[in-house]
Amino acid sequence: MNDTLPQPRTNIINEAEINAILAVARRSDAGRVREVLTKARQMDGLDAEEVAVLMEIQDAALREEMFAAARFVKDEIYGNRLVIFAPLYIANLCKNECSYCAFRAGNTELKRRTLTPDEIAADVKVLIDQGHKRLLLVSGEEYPKEGFNYVLKAIDTIYATKSGRGEIRRVNVNIAPLTIEQFKQLKEAGIGTYQLFQETYHRETYAQHHTAGAKKNFDWRVTVMDRAMEAGIDDVGIGVLFGLYDWKFEMLAMQQHIRHLEEKFGVGPHTISVPRIEPAVGSSLAERPPHAVSDDDFKKIVAILRLAVPYTGIIMSTRENADTRRATFQLGVSQISAGSRCNPGGYAELGDGHDAEQFQLGDHRSLDEVVRDVASLGYTPSFCTACYRLGRTGADFMDLAKPGLIKEHCSPNALSSCMEYLMGYASPETRKAGEKLVNHELKTMPGKIGETANELVGRVRKNERDVFV
Repeated sequence: MNDTLPQPRTNIINEAEINAILAVARRSDAGRVREVLTKARQMDGLDAEEVAVLMEIQDAALREEMFAAARFVKDEIYGNRLVIFAPLYIANLCKNECSYCAFRAGNTELKRRTLTPDEIAADVKVLIDQGHKRLLLVSGEEYPKEGFNYVLKAIDTIYATKSGRGEIRRVNVNIAPLTIEQFKQLKEAGIGTYQLFQETYHRETYAQHHTAGAKKNFDWRVTVMDRAMEAGIDDVGIGVLFGLYDWKFEMLAMQQHIRHLEEKFGVGPHTISVPRIEPAVGSSLAERPPHAVSDDDFKKIVAILRLAVPYTGIIMSTRENADTRRATFQLGVSQISAGSRCNPGGYAELGDGHDAEQFQLGDHRSLDEVVRDVASLGYTPSFCTACYRLGRTGADFMDLAKPGLIKEHCSPNALSSCMEYLMGYASPETRKAGEKLVNHELKTMPGKIGETANELVGRVRKNERDVFV
């Protein structure tokens, strides 16, 4: 496998422009902040200067106004749905040296592991039996001798694994950057979203923390979504690792990356992830992030992203603890992982697995516990994968999302997939909480959407499975 190809220096990220915008934004007053928030409520997104204005908010009252705007936009576009998935780590081999990651090549404290097809199937079966329908395949950036084919075979194994009436209906992937031809193979394998994080968009900082392996090449990595989209993968997910550099710079750089994709392909990323650096075996840096992001600033990040790119999904992983995750649901988060393990074999095998995991988790609750908590808070736990399978991706998804039409599909599908989980996998306590939520939603969901939701949920209650519109 060619890990990287010669790549000229790109101009996707303009550091001088970012620094100039930040300097101007520091002089913004309350009137300018409220102008930006008024525009944000129109759900047409924000430009870089407007994002910078919101990042500079220090006044508590203005911050609450921003949070209220984020809650409004989240509710208008996504309602109370939270899509649920789990990561599946298939290998922790890696050629790179990334200062913050336990998988780095020189880490002798990590127990290396590559799952066989049977071991992948065993992990998948456990996840199916928990009730999962959507997985994110993750691997270190090195594979066994068969190279990239190892990933393709793993995807085949996941889709082929069944347990009772359960199965995984969509596999998303987070793996090393690929060539266009390899991305075409990945699309043919039936993936949903291709996800990869730049880690940091600041070139000097990037070079400091990535000192060996293909990942040293900033430009090869920052152009990865171009190659994926050129290959026909129109749902891509981006993100940075908050804590490596100033979060305000990273936010504006991310806006530049989004703008580049929109200008070149007509659509930006399907999702944005917001991981913060967490402790990792063999990494002293992870204990003391050079630019640690406070909990207050972290909530600002989520809210600003929701206002800046209103139709893009925001993913909150189990890196964060339960309280932090709860606080971000209403501010813009639309997808969460649950019951996660970040070591190969972590679901099927006993033991804590800390000697093989990528980083330490903050939320150790089971899927059942998370579903019960989410439902008790008034959110619908959604296991839906309909859009991927019906071709509502990329620009087609946005064509439905921006006029608000996607709710006609997503709201009923969320309830039917939630009911399927409750009937097949939930504990009695979780089913009680979930049924209460579903019944409330069916009674209050208006018009045609409500009729569709009642029809779908009724079919599930009659023992049909995988029903959607």
